[in-house]
Amino acid sequence: MENTEILTTNAQLAELAGQLAGETSVAVDLEADSMHNYQEKVCLIQVSTLQRTVLIDPLAVTDLGPLRPLLANPSIRKIFHAADYDLRSLKRDFDLSVRGLFDTMVSAQLLGEERIGLADLLRKYFTVELDKKFQRADWSLRPLPDDMVRYAAEDTRHLHRLVALFEERLTAMGRMSWAAEEFALLEDVRFAENDGPLYLRFKGAGALPRRELGILEKLLEWREQEGARLNRPVYKVLGSKQLQELAQRKPQDKSGLRGIEGLPPRLVDRYGSALLAAVGDGLAIPEAELPKFPRQQRRAKDPACEERLKALKQWRQEAAAAYALEPGVLINNAALEALAQVNPRTSADLDTVIGLKNWQKRELGAALLVILD
Repeated sequence: MENTEILTTNAQLAELAGQLAGETSVAVDLEADSMHNYQEKVCLIQVSTLQRTVLIDPLAVTDLGPLRPLLANPSIRKIFHAADYDLRSLKRDFDLSVRGLFDTMVSAQLLGEERIGLADLLRKYFTVELDKKFQRADWSLRPLPDDMVRYAAEDTRHLHRLVALFEERLTAMGRMSWAAEEFALLEDVRFAENDGPLYLRFKGAGALPRRELGILEKLLEWREQEGARLNRPVYKVLGSKQLQELAQRKPQDKSGLRGIEGLPPRLVDRYGSALLAAVGDGLAIPEAELPKFPRQQRRAKDPACEERLKALKQWRQEAAAAYALEPGVLINNAALEALAQVNPRTSADLDTVIGLKNWQKRELGAALLVILD
């Protein structure tokens, strides 16, 4: 395998961007360090044309602005596999948006592929083997080991061939317009702003009483600070299960820390005082100032709506089998629930159903209306 060039300067990146402007199709992938550092970041950008593959080191290149016109140009196809996280990361880290997307994972779903991971697809169609161990590697390492460089290059090197195969099949099956709409919707995904208390993003917090919720928030604040201090993902500081048990136990001394699964003596020695202090801060919150988990107002049960939803789900199982698709790919639960609630009577009414895509209206609309009638 040929050596893969790694760009580390702004001048090199600007030169590459100029060269790529003449391409009609570019394959792109990112590698990040979310499993190894407190604040995750993009650590590598892979770019492949039909002729070559180049790696961009964004930890060394300080200005990725020259890529902006290329990525935003809809006439140059940008090929990703499982683009969702990558598109969010490009926007968050570099304020880069993508237009002209082709996502090979979305395509695989719409083609009814049993396995949609890139390694599985490359093995199936091209007998190419990707070593999955590098998916969890620390991509912030410098210099990058040769085997990681080879893996990164392989991630994009074969995407052009995969697109040619998938596009032909999508067109033959009449599903290319489905894919085009899915790609266009995907182009606008963004990470949500993480405003408000930490417990709002903690699974299981909604079931806790207010006092325990207040203690949990103090424990979460401590874990964030410790993760930042150590430059370590917070789950590697202390697990969420342990924090929830601490909030529920409300220990007052180190003896109360014993017996918590996942909190061995070495961690009690290291963090015991800090954990007890956080619990104490939570216990000291005045009753009137204790946090309250926000509750969505429950919609009154509508037996007719429930029956419509049941009928729609039963229909979906049969329809998905006929299309050889996963039921959630054909139409997801949120769209079915919206259909059951709106209960459209005409094709025009389908336009009022939030979450129902245009291709679904065209392909499935008549059948949906029959089921709802």
